[in-house]
Amino acid sequence: MSADLRYAATCPLGVESMLAEELRELGLHEVRERKAVVTASGALSNGYRACLWSRLASRVLLTLGEFPAATADELYAGMVAIPWEDHVAPDGTLAVDAVGSTAGLTNSRFAAQKAKDGIVDRIREQRGSRPSVSLERPDIRVNLRLHREHATVSLDLSGEALHLRGYRTPGEQVEAPLKENLAAAVLVRAGWPEIAASGGTLLDPMCGSGTLLVEGALMAADQAPGLLREYWGFAGWLQHDEAAWASLLDEADGRAEAGRAAMPTIVGRDADARAVSLALACAKRAGFGANIAVEVGELSELQPPGGAPSGLVVTNPPYGVRLGDDAGLEALYALLGTRLLERFAGWQAAVLTSEDTLARATGLRSSAAHTLYNGAIETKLYRFTVSQEQARAEVKQAPEPRSAGAEMFANRLRKNVRHIGKWARREGVTCYRIYDADLPEYAVAVDLYQGAGSDDGRRLVHVAEYAPPASIDSEVARARLEEAISVIGDVLEVAPGDVALKVRQRQRGAAQYGRQAARNEFVEIAEGGVRLLVNLHDYLDTGIFLDHRPVRAMIRDLASGRRVLNLFAYTGTASVFAAAGTASVVTTVDLSATYIDWAKRNLALNGFAEGRTVRFFRADAVAWLAEEGRRVEAGESRPYGLVFCDPPTFSTSKGMGERTFDVQRDHVALVREAVRVLAADGVLVFSTNLRTFKLDADALGDLEIEDITRATIPPDFARSPRIHQCFVIRRRA
Repeated sequence: MSADLRYAATCPLGVESMLAEELRELGLHEVRERKAVVTASGALSNGYRACLWSRLASRVLLTLGEFPAATADELYAGMVAIPWEDHVAPDGTLAVDAVGSTAGLTNSRFAAQKAKDGIVDRIREQRGSRPSVSLERPDIRVNLRLHREHATVSLDLSGEALHLRGYRTPGEQVEAPLKENLAAAVLVRAGWPEIAASGGTLLDPMCGSGTLLVEGALMAADQAPGLLREYWGFAGWLQHDEAAWASLLDEADGRAEAGRAAMPTIVGRDADARAVSLALACAKRAGFGANIAVEVGELSELQPPGGAPSGLVVTNPPYGVRLGDDAGLEALYALLGTRLLERFAGWQAAVLTSEDTLARATGLRSSAAHTLYNGAIETKLYRFTVSQEQARAEVKQAPEPRSAGAEMFANRLRKNVRHIGKWARREGVTCYRIYDADLPEYAVAVDLYQGAGSDDGRRLVHVAEYAPPASIDSEVARARLEEAISVIGDVLEVAPGDVALKVRQRQRGAAQYGRQAARNEFVEIAEGGVRLLVNLHDYLDTGIFLDHRPVRAMIRDLASGRRVLNLFAYTGTASVFAAAGTASVVTTVDLSATYIDWAKRNLALNGFAEGRTVRFFRADAVAWLAEEGRRVEAGESRPYGLVFCDPPTFSTSKGMGERTFDVQRDHVALVREAVRVLAADGVLVFSTNLRTFKLDADALGDLEIEDITRATIPPDFARSPRIHQCFVIRRRA
């Protein structure tokens, strides 16, 4: 190939300038920055070197051709004109990725298909046969970019995204870890390469699965991040220069061996033992098992490792994308700032977060703030220099006395803890509500969750703030909320990071199920002899409705020997209780893939694996139920002895097409469809959390209906008797 080739290296937003400098250092020239991409020129060995050594790029693309592509015909013609027989063998494999659009090419899948047709037709014409398509590690991966009626066709030298270094196993993650190349960008911006060169220490006090630690070790050891990878997009390319690649690998191996001989101290800490275990595993797979120390430790106990006088504290703490989440995390950031000021004078610090308010909560004066995108979330990397002068200037004053209102809230919370806690211990209840807007000024609901199984002994609190009326000044509301969070942490003796805060508002459509944060932290709890998984941070609800505790117990009692259908199943908690109650078959139906997967995990946690007697359907429950009714009447499906139906108040999910669901409007039709699949002696348990709901008894007059609401409201929800309504419905004898 020509000695001077054209490349494009993609990257996360905000990383462009750093990547440009990195490519220059790797020997490329004519380097130019664009949004999320840097273009450059160089020899083939320079492209190989970028693949092997770039810590910041997402992919390295070798440009093969550019041409007009306003239409499908133009795209096809342009692809046929490229000598593909020089790039992939007739018996080889290929894949095509397409991004962007033109006036006549608005569907990227269609564009990729058309591009693939051009490639294989050209090779068939030139060689008599054609390569096959393989999405899994093909011989070549072709990248097609469409923009302004123009196509750019490239060979993806990376093959797979470069952030996939090889030390992290897919699915292993806690608290939404950074991609490896974004973690590297954080470290570069924070000045770690310079600090490491001077022998400074690296410390991540909330390390999660250890990505910052491993990337920091790779930098300090002068180890190419690509050394652990097993697959490259050029390995099956006909013009691959194996000798040049082997020479680069030999050079990289030598540099890594020399670099490991003089490694600085690298330490990670996390309060979550599971995170520590994952971080240690990643360090070991990266070859730094002896170089990276990771330990379980609370943030309150943070201090310089081994008394080191200087270094870098860098961390990616939890952060939310909603106002309510931010308020609950401010105490965590404040504690971090306090410990840095108290114990880390002379150190550098860097904190990645999505909100300025959280950075300010540290009490540290930022020396710089760099914008970086963590996926779609705009974040900033705040850099701090912790000096003796700043520490003296920022000495914390003794906490101010609580306001009269806050003290009243604290007293009420203590009273409720004593009263409800006594009942909970007597009944063996470990997750329960302890406060529900008892005082109008502090309109929050407070739920206590106690871990079980692998999370045994862990205490977490979920706080839901009822949205204040428009008449209440927003600053007053926020001040009260902050008071409440402070009081809750003190009274319940729960660490700030274990308090999850949500603002409760009416949710419609996708907002009912959308993610609220991105921690991906599941905690195991116990109820009535079964184990369940909850997630307090990521979604509007936690994965279990605590007020339904008696309903779930009733379902277990009714399920014995029956075929059970759980509609609008959410995370499948009712399915777990039905299975535990020796149901003959348990069928779980929900439209959300997230919740179907969660339900499968809940059932598997209790030893009920998916199979002939434990079934899952990802489907619109209304449409599925109508079809199941047809099958039952036709004798194609057996009727159910128990149906549990707890529909949303309102839904407009994409999977429903143009149809909407309103429980008040649609409940009569829904009940009739549910009764349609019941056996002659079957039972429908129908529940709704719409406080204004009125069951249309006249329209359902031919059915036997029993309102059991009062009997299904547990003592911890006695202050909210309309938290749900529940009915038992049967055919009349």
